[in-house]
Amino acid sequence: MNEHIKEIAQRMKEMREILEMSVEDISKALNVESAKYESYENGETDIPMGFLLDFAKHCNIDLTDLLSGGTPMLSTYSFIKKGRGQSVERRRYYEYQHLAYNFANKKAEPFLVTVESNENNGIHLNSHDGQEFNYCVEGRLLISIGGNEIILEPGDSVYYNSLTPHGMKALDGKQARFLAVIIK
Repeated sequence: MNEHIKEIAQRMKEMREILEMSVEDISKALNVESAKYESYENGETDIPMGFLLDFAKHCNIDLTDLLSGGTPMLSTYSFIKKGRGQSVERRRYYEYQHLAYNFANKKAEPFLVTVESNENNGIHLNSHDGQEFNYCVEGRLLISIGGNEIILEPGDSVYYNSLTPHGMKALDGKQARFLAVIIK
């Protein structure tokens, strides 16, 4: 597993211990099997972004604290230059750039997501609290939401309840980019 995921896993463990929660307690609170949670906390398994959002919310910390170990400080506005969002490498075919990592007390989490071509693989589904807005910037993207498949092309968007299992993949053998805004 990559080093960044191991660092996030370590912060999860530290936060759980600070809150004096057992693995069973936090697993139950976040509605995940204890063995699955332990694989996240040990850095053995990729941690879904939705789970990270739920974990941060449950622990009453900002997602940036969990992802980077740093606390966001800005409260009036946050300006991020092109390509300078906080990089979050999580899955083999996905790259996330957090576009408001330095803003405190966010009500939404905006990401520029790059999806590499993986047409031969299935779609990995996940779900998390809140709602989500996706806006296609580049390429073509197949999105599955609750078993419904939608193809997004540049300029297309979709808004959905993110508790509904969802996932995506790039089409046409090319990478795709989309703006994902997760509303808490």
